[in-house]
Order: sequence, then C-alpha cells, then structure tokens
Amino acid sequence: MRKTNWTKLFLAMMLALVLALAACSKDSGGSKEKADGGDSNKGKTEQKGGESEEGIYSIEDFPLVTSNNAEPLEDGELTYGVVTDSPFQGTLNTALYSGAVDWETIKWFDEALLDADADFNYKEGAASFEVSDDKKTYTFKIKDNVNWQDGKPVTAEDWAYSFYVIGHKDYTGVRYDDSFRNIKGMEEYHTGKSDKISGLEVVDDKTLKMTFMDPTPSLLAGGIWPYAIPKHYLEDIPVKDLAKSEKVRKKPLGMGPYKVESIVPGESVVLTRNEDYWRGKPALAKLTVKRVDPSVVVKELEQGKVDMVDSFPTDQYPDNADMKNVEFLGNIDMAYTYIGFKLGTWDKKKGEVKPNPDCKMCDKNLRKAMWYAVDNDAVGKKFYHGLRWSANTLIDPAHKSWYAEDVEAPTYDPEKAKQLLEEAGFKDTDGDGIREDKDGKPLTITFASMSGGDTAEPIAKYYIQAWKQVGLNVELLDGKLHDINSFYERVGEEGNDDPKIDIYQGAWSTGTDVDPSGLYGRNALFNFSRYASEENDKLLEDGLSLEAFDTAYRQKVYKEWQQLMVDEVPVFPTVFRSIVVPVNKRVVNYSAEWEDKEPFLYQLGVSEKEPVK
Repeated sequence: MRKTNWTKLFLAMMLALVLALAACSKDSGGSKEKADGGDSNKGKTEQKGGESEEGIYSIEDFPLVTSNNAEPLEDGELTYGVVTDSPFQGTLNTALYSGAVDWETIKWFDEALLDADADFNYKEGAASFEVSDDKKTYTFKIKDNVNWQDGKPVTAEDWAYSFYVIGHKDYTGVRYDDSFRNIKGMEEYHTGKSDKISGLEVVDDKTLKMTFMDPTPSLLAGGIWPYAIPKHYLEDIPVKDLAKSEKVRKKPLGMGPYKVESIVPGESVVLTRNEDYWRGKPALAKLTVKRVDPSVVVKELEQGKVDMVDSFPTDQYPDNADMKNVEFLGNIDMAYTYIGFKLGTWDKKKGEVKPNPDCKMCDKNLRKAMWYAVDNDAVGKKFYHGLRWSANTLIDPAHKSWYAEDVEAPTYDPEKAKQLLEEAGFKDTDGDGIREDKDGKPLTITFASMSGGDTAEPIAKYYIQAWKQVGLNVELLDGKLHDINSFYERVGEEGNDDPKIDIYQGAWSTGTDVDPSGLYGRNALFNFSRYASEENDKLLEDGLSLEAFDTAYRQKVYKEWQQLMVDEVPVFPTVFRSIVVPVNKRVVNYSAEWEDKEPFLYQLGVSEKEPVK
C-alpha cells in the first residue's frame, strides 16, 4: 500500500497495534539489491568482527524480489492470505476504508493514478503532471487508455469527485486532513459556504488542475490525493451512505489489474483478470483474497492453501526459516519503536503543545541517561533475532535520501548513564541502590506500555530492569500493560494527557513523506511527548519551505533536525524494523517493495498449476 501523509497518523496508530502484537506488516519502503533466493536464507548468521552469531539474521541477506524467473502460466490462479483474527470490514473503496485489512483487497482492483520513485515522490503513472513555477498549481493529464472496469474512461471529473466526497460535510471516512485543507477553497466547501472547490479545475475530460495554498515538497511525497472514484457509478448515492452501499461493499468498481467477481462477506473475495488494464494484460486469470487466522499462518503456507500472506511475524521467522516450499523476501520497513518522555500537556483551545518546565522528566541528562542504560541492540537480537535493530534517529533507513546514518546517538553504556545521573544530581542518598531526585526525595518514574503478543511483557520488563541497574525506580502504569485503546487514550490521542504517565513506549509508521512535523511539531496532537522548542519549530518549517524543494537543502535541514532530537531527547528510538514476506516457490514477479513500483502487481504470476508443497 502506498501510505501517504494523508493517512500517516491514522495508520501510525494502526501500526502501534501491529508492533505490540509483534506482527510484520506488508507495508514496506526503501529498496535493497536483489540477492539470491530459494534456500539461501536458511541458517543465516550475522557476521561481526569475524565471529558469527547463530540464529541472528540481517534483513540485508534477504532477496527483495522472487528468484523464480520462469514465465507465468496463462491461466494461473493464486491465493493471497490476509492475516487477521477479525472478519474483513468490507469497505472496498480507497476514500472510504479505514482498516489496513480492507486495503489488502482494494489494491488488487484499484490503484493510484501516480507511481512513486525511489524516494517515494510521485512520478508519472496512469497520469502525468506539470508543476507551476510557484509550486502551487499542479496540472494532471490522465492517459487515454485508462478505463474503469465497466469500460468507461477514467476522467478528470472522477478524480475531482473523490475530493468532493472526502471534503463533504457528510463524509464518514478518515482521510480529510491538512493535506485536503491545503487545497484552495476546500474549507469553504467543507463548511458549506460554497458548493465548489475553487482550487480544483476540470480543464477537459482528461485534465485536472489543482491549486494549493501552501506549496511544500511534501505535496509530491503524498500530499496530493492520487485516487479517482467512478463518478458515473456512485454519484447517485448520498455521501453519508456511500460506505454502507452495495456498490462499495458488494460490487466495487476500480481501474486496477483485477476486477471483483464474488465476495463472501468478512471472509474472502474472488477476482478475475481485467483484460482492459492500462499497463497490460495481468498475468493471473484468477486471484482469491482470503482471511487467515494468525494461529494457522504457517500451516496454510506449508500446505499450499495460500501462496503468500500480507504479514508474517518476524519473531516467528527463525522457527520457520527452513520451510521448504516458500521463499522469504525481506525489506526495511518505514517504522520504529521509541521511548517517549512526558514534557508537557496539550492545550486544546490553542491546538498546540504546552511545555511544562517543572515536569519530572525535564532534565535532559536524565532522559539521555535512560537511553544509555538500555541495550537496544540486544533487544533486537533476543526478541527479534536481528530482524529489528538498534535505531539512532527518528527518520528510518527506508528513507535513504534523508536517513542520517552518521548521527551519533547514545548506545548501551550503563556507566555513562550513572555518570550523567550523578552529575545531574540524581543520587542514592540512603544507600538502597535507588536514586532520589535532586531534592533528595524518592523518585518513581511511571512507565506506560502496551499489551499484546509474546514479546510485549518481557521487553517492558527488560527496560525496567535496565533502568533499575543504573539506580532508577521505574514502575508500570497501574502495575500492568494496557491494551491499545486504553494506552493511547491515556498517552494523549484525544489531548487528555494522563498526569500519572512519565514515560511511555510507542511506535510510529512514518509513511512515504519524510516530513516529521505531524509527529513532532508544536501543533501536532500526536506529539505525545509534548515537546516544543523554537529550534524544532524552525527546522520543521525549513523542511517544508520553498527552499526545501532543493533536495540537498532539505537533506541538510533534516540531518540537523535528527541531531537536535538526539541532543534534546524528547523521545529516543529503540529499534528499526524489517518486514519478512513468505511466498510459495511457484510465484514469479513479486516484490517486498511497494505496489506502485516494478514489478507491479499485474505482473505477479505463478509458474506451476498447483502450489509447491
């Protein structure tokens, strides 16, 4: 799925659940050189200083694309498993769905009008585009051979219609955000002051012009909604009723390589080849998307009941690395886990962070000491067998043009942690091994962490023990882990910061757009640490300025921002993560990359009639 900044925050919340459950999502980013496939992954070990560590894997050793180079069968059929313990919601429309599970069906029959380059910026796909000199106006031209699956052409009116649906006051989805509000006239339309969006101009049947109020380089990194909706098919349905309509839930229409043939609600969808697909003839004659319970994923793969799945837990890879009928692909994910420090609260009236200069965690050396005290490299190896690894910045390495590998961040050094605490005045005044605060009073730090999966509790316990070893008394919030809804409600997703929480463990999916202001800006609700500073404000603003259209300038800005966050430590990243994707050995032309990059989904095929078992 192409995750853009219009869904970044919603999907980030979804990812936090995925991380807590120790699952591995298909959503991926970045690229690696193609490596040998097949059995080459078996028994991989990480080489360090001439020594090998058995059972420790590196994502760099995994191929990105299937190694099967055979020609796909003309009448091939494939079964794609979506791993979930809940029924599909069945909202099969790009503008209306809210769950990642529904996307795993949508992506086969519908797609974006734009493709993405190596830096996840838009490039020509089903539409080409031109940008005005002032970077405010974008003119898109849809190709003549791009049609809906009922034979009707995809038009500029269809693309504009998607904006009118999402911006409508009765819209029931989750897409309407700042990227839509940035369109000239959108707010007037959304509030009912106008029945037109002045920033959208349908020039002709195939040409759409969009004008934005605030030009930023993020527009081309996902800040422009790239999906059309078939206006001729859906316009008679009131916007408030679209998500529940039969045309969305039972008979969806798209422009992608496959078209929906039949649906078993909540369980499976059968799709067949779209002979009129604009890129070319799809390789498969038939595709079945079916729900797979997490408890039987391995069995379904081993028995050939599914050829591939959307997600596979990285912590289960070592026990299944020798699965003989599948090839494991891998990639760096656009995500990281982190420890956050509560440094203020959310001002609901102003819609901004309100720093608290007297907060318990306000001492920068206390925060930095807590980073030095934990061995995140060991966490990645012990709990994820090297498929997650110690992180140094808040921009992940999947964003290769922006990730600052050379930024020096604290690594495991408990003696350095103790030194910083001593110098900051956190001393053990009564000899019990636990440090008091600067006034000599007992210091207890309350830690919020999420429940879920086999790794959540032992990881939380490890961090608590590591902090205790440098003299800090850290206790779980209410003495337990919390489910995702309770956790985020108390951490502050509604702006209600629980005063009991001093630190917390969270996770973010960063999306294609490298801009971190939606997570760490002064006006970002999801800035749960409630950190704000003038220097942070300036760097985030500079990263979205007209000057930032120059890549070298933007790289410099974001490197400075990454260093600032290491120096200030409002949060610290713990581990980066990878995705591991098992595919049956009969599968050809499949990549652990994004769907809008080659090989595209329409090229996916099978070389044998039956799955390899």
